[in-house]
Amino acid sequence: MGLPPTQVWTRDQIATRILAGDTLFVLHGNLVRVPPSWLAAHPGGRLSILHFVGRDATDEVEAFHSDETLQRMRGFIIGRVEVGEDGWTPLVPPIANGWVRRVGKDGKMEWYNEARPVKSREGAGISPAFDGLLKKEDGESTECGPTLSMLQSLPSKLSPKNEKLNSDAYKELHKRITDAGLYKTRFLTGYGPEFVRYSLLALLSYVCYRNGWLVPSALFLGLFWQQLTFFAHDLGHVGVTHNWAADRLISIFVADFLGGLSIGWWVNPISSNRACPRSDPDIQHLPFFAISPVFLNSLWSSYYKREMTFDAFGKLFVSMQHKLFYLVLSLARFNLYANSYGYLAKTAFEPRRFRGGRWWWWAEIAGLGLFFVWFGAVLRGCGTWQSALVYLLVSHIAASPVHIVLSHFSRSTDDLGPTESFFARQLRTTVDVICSPSIEFIHGGLHLQVTHHLFPRLPRHNLREASLIVKEYAKERGLEYAEFGFVEGNGEVRGVLKQVADQIKIVGMVADSEIREAMKT
Repeated sequence: MGLPPTQVWTRDQIATRILAGDTLFVLHGNLVRVPPSWLAAHPGGRLSILHFVGRDATDEVEAFHSDETLQRMRGFIIGRVEVGEDGWTPLVPPIANGWVRRVGKDGKMEWYNEARPVKSREGAGISPAFDGLLKKEDGESTECGPTLSMLQSLPSKLSPKNEKLNSDAYKELHKRITDAGLYKTRFLTGYGPEFVRYSLLALLSYVCYRNGWLVPSALFLGLFWQQLTFFAHDLGHVGVTHNWAADRLISIFVADFLGGLSIGWWVNPISSNRACPRSDPDIQHLPFFAISPVFLNSLWSSYYKREMTFDAFGKLFVSMQHKLFYLVLSLARFNLYANSYGYLAKTAFEPRRFRGGRWWWWAEIAGLGLFFVWFGAVLRGCGTWQSALVYLLVSHIAASPVHIVLSHFSRSTDDLGPTESFFARQLRTTVDVICSPSIEFIHGGLHLQVTHHLFPRLPRHNLREASLIVKEYAKERGLEYAEFGFVEGNGEVRGVLKQVADQIKIVGMVADSEIREAMKT
């Protein structure tokens, strides 16, 4: 492959190209143009790219892509960029203001305003795009596309110089992790004990079922699913064989055939949830949960492409969310089914996605079909519908203890704008669950979520060693590396949920007071 183009692009020139519809981002001082065909075929989905249009995405791109992919990406470079001593001055991506590209009536691509940014409080000195909040557009927009002023962010409370130092620290940290050989998968010492555990749980479930002990059988099946979740997670990150096709094929067997869940659905949001905290699909759970008062509005989700409506049903649930927390989580697997099948239905007619065509989609359909064959036979073998219902509920509730919400729900969901570095953002929005090495298999090793967010492709069994290095770097940069115990973490999350629930009561009290006052006058 030849050398990349040497043209130097100014910030104004790049802004003009973005307004014209180009998808551009900065990578190691180079300007990368993502062709429309690749934007549609990107394995991590469109959103993970669109949220970095006009920004320096070097750290995020290196965190999520292999050396092979990074080398292929060089073919999309169209020149260099003007970078100051504090790094690239970011532009605000059009999607942050609700602007996306779609096919118009004449068959050509055009701008479409799917939502509007929520206006900041007067005098806050923060750009609306920094809030990361969008509301559904009412009526037709009078603008035919984003404007230059929309791409310009107001001054941030963050220091560009300091964020540049954080970014440099991350690059050095990434090199140290790589040089330590922590990207190498430990098949024997890492996955060996896990495969023994999977096999034992499956065997116990089978033996109990054959002897008519349905509740213990369902319990062991649920624990089998719970443990397999972590293996499917690694495969989704291409962190086992490090070959996309091999890991995807294995993950379809594990997630779809054995677990009844779409691995394609799961992979799609994990690539999006590092971009913008409030666009993160992992924290958008209305009408059941709201982890910030900002969700007590009907906000637009750029991931789900729908309004997260805060209606009477949502108001009722959220007002009791701290009490219903464990009940909702215990039945969460049913919601995962709905999300999985909805994703596969939505992608049925999309253009070719991922390398190797659409075999992955058909493989998932086959895997899910076979899951319902074997699990349906298990339920029918229970004898009565009452026994089948008990088996269904016990197995699904037993599969629910996955700690991920602890690592996200108690942390900040604020979007501090495009100036914030990847390193600082992940440390600010994620927390570890302190756990003894002897029982960390219960969390699948993913209790070390801070390090996992920083290095998502890192094999799970190397996270503990890597986390020690990350803590050292965070301390040097004066950044918080948050962690708490499992019990404490549950208290923190329920506390956050209660605070948001109390906001509903306060709003209701204020409304009642205003009504009474109006009636008096």
